[in-house]
Amino acid sequence: MVDTDCPAADKAARKDEWGKFVASASGEGGECGLLVLVNSERPGPLRRAHEARALGYVDKDAPPQRLIEAIRRVARKERYVDDALGYGFLQAAKIPLTERELGVLSLAADGASIPEIARTLHLSTGTIRNYLAAITRKTGARNRVDAIRISQCEGWV
Repeated sequence: MVDTDCPAADKAARKDEWGKFVASASGEGGECGLLVLVNSERPGPLRRAHEARALGYVDKDAPPQRLIEAIRRVARKERYVDDALGYGFLQAAKIPLTERELGVLSLAADGASIPEIARTLHLSTGTIRNYLAAITRKTGARNRVDAIRISQCEGWV
């Protein structure tokens, strides 16, 4: 079970390594099903969990009985999606940014400079500038700060 807001998951998302983090959390060879606790108001982590092939999704505000049911279903290798997350999945599907762009934007939102983002993601500074330009265009923002504000208001990062 992974809480998408735990520090390790958050750090992995910012480094664009959420898939690796989830794979390590679900065990060698993926023999364990992955259950993810998600805040329904933040579609970004929900999308990352879906792309990492989590088996179960539970709203953080779900009652204990729902969490127990989700654990049992995922333990049997069955999919479980909390009813409260339906709208969150719809919102996650509307995020106009790629996973890599979300990673770049998350680092920028943390105050990292272009060279720092490039070092963290093992990319060139020119590539990071291109990503930031694409992010600004896709979000309809005026600049990088505006793109960060928009993405935070939408719950993408």
